[in-house]
Amino acid sequence: MKQFGLDRRTFKILLAGYIIIALFGALLLHSSWAHTTPIDFLDAFFTSTSAVSMTGLAVKNTAVDFTLAGQIIILALVQIGGLGYMGIGLFVYILIRKKVGFSARNLLKESLFYPSMDGLFKFFKKVLLFIFTIELIGAILLTMRFALEMNFKKALWFGIFHSISAFNNSGFTIFEHGLIAYKHDIAINLIITSLIIIGGLGYFVLVELYFFQRKKLQNLSLHTKMVVVASIFLIFSSTLIIFAFEYSNPQTIGHFSFFDKILSSYFIAINYRTAGFNTLDMGHLHDASLFFGSLFMVIGGAPGGTAGGMKVTTVMVLLLYAYWSIRDGRVRIFGHEIPRETISKAFIIAVGSAVYIVIAVILLSLLESNFDFIALLFETSSAFATVGISVGNGGTLSLCALFSDPSKVIIIIMMLSGRIGVFAFLLSVFKQDKAIHLKFPEGKVNL
Repeated sequence: MKQFGLDRRTFKILLAGYIIIALFGALLLHSSWAHTTPIDFLDAFFTSTSAVSMTGLAVKNTAVDFTLAGQIIILALVQIGGLGYMGIGLFVYILIRKKVGFSARNLLKESLFYPSMDGLFKFFKKVLLFIFTIELIGAILLTMRFALEMNFKKALWFGIFHSISAFNNSGFTIFEHGLIAYKHDIAINLIITSLIIIGGLGYFVLVELYFFQRKKLQNLSLHTKMVVVASIFLIFSSTLIIFAFEYSNPQTIGHFSFFDKILSSYFIAINYRTAGFNTLDMGHLHDASLFFGSLFMVIGGAPGGTAGGMKVTTVMVLLLYAYWSIRDGRVRIFGHEIPRETISKAFIIAVGSAVYIVIAVILLSLLESNFDFIALLFETSSAFATVGISVGNGGTLSLCALFSDPSKVIIIIMMLSGRIGVFAFLLSVFKQDKAIHLKFPEGKVNL
C-alpha cells in the first residue's frame, strides 16, 4: 500500500530493524564484560536505543559505568544509527561486490531520504567518503587538543569517540562530567559545534554543497537552499535568545566575560537543535530558555542526516504556506512552487509531532508528578527530536535516570520513533484504509 508515493512496508521494516539492533545492543551492554557497575536490562536497552537513535540521553554514565568494550559498543551503535543500518549492510555488500536487490535499495533510499533510485549507489559511496573523512578530520583535531592534557593513547580514543559522537549528533561523551570543563575552550567548542552542524545539514545537502563549491554543479536544489537558509537563521536566532535570557543568570553565563557569554550561548544553541553535549548545567537555565529550547529541539535539523525533530524544511514549508495563503495561495520560494503533496505531508508531520509530544508529556507528568512540568517537556522534546540534552538528575546523568520503568519505556518509544521520523513512524503503525470509490458532498465548517 502506498500513500504520498511511499511504501508503508518499507517504514515498518526500518522501524523493526532499529528495534532489533537496539535489543541486540542491549544484550551486549548487559553482558558482564561491558559494564563496571550493575545495570538492569531496561537501562541497557535504554542506553542502546539512545545510541542507535543518536540521542544521547543517559541513565548510566558512559565514562564510569561502562568498560572500554561497552564504550566501543555504544560508539558502534551511534555510527550505525548515523549511517542507517541499511547503509552499514550495503557497505558490506559493496565491499564483497555482491548485487543488491530492489527492496534493499528502497530501504536505503528511504533511510537516506534520497529523492529517487537514480544514482543512489554513487550518492551512497560519496556519503560514506564524506562521513569517514569528516569524522577523521574531527578526530585528528580533537586528539591534538586532548593530547595537551592527557597521554596520546587516551587522547586518541577520546578524539575518535567525540568526533563520531558529535558528527552523528548523539551527544554521548566519555568525560565523567561532560564537556563542562571545556566551557571556555574555544577549540573544543568550535570543533564540536562544527561537527554537529555539518552532520545536521543532511547528506544530500553536504554532497550538493561540495559539488557546487567545486564548480561541478551550476545551481543548488531548492531543498539545499531551504536547509541552508533555515539553519543559518535558527543558529543566529537561538544564540541570541540564549544570550539575552541567560545574560544575567549567575548560575549559567552571568559571571562570564562578554566573549565567553557569546561562546556558551552559541554552544547551547547548536546543541539545542540537534545534539546533546553540554558545557553548562542545563538545570540552572531559566524556564524561558528551557521552553524555547524545547521548541528549537522539536524543529530539529535537516532530513537525510543525523539530526532529528520535525526538520527545518517542514517548519519552513508551513510558514511559507501560512504566508502565501494570506497573499494569493500559491506557495513558492526561490522561484519554485511547493507541491500540495509536500504541504500536506508537512501538516501531518506537524500535527503528529504536536499530538505525540503532548500525549507523552501528559503521561510523564502523571507518572513523574514530583518533577517540574517544564523539565518533563524539555526531556520529552529532547527524546522526540533525538537531541539528548537534559536538565540532568542533579549529578552527571539525564533527568530520565530518575524516571520509573514505565516512563523510561515512553522515552524509548520517543527515541525510536524520532530516529525514523514522525511521518514514517505514523505510516508504519497505522493501517491504511481500503480505497473508497465514492464522492462525498462538501460541507462548510466555520473556523
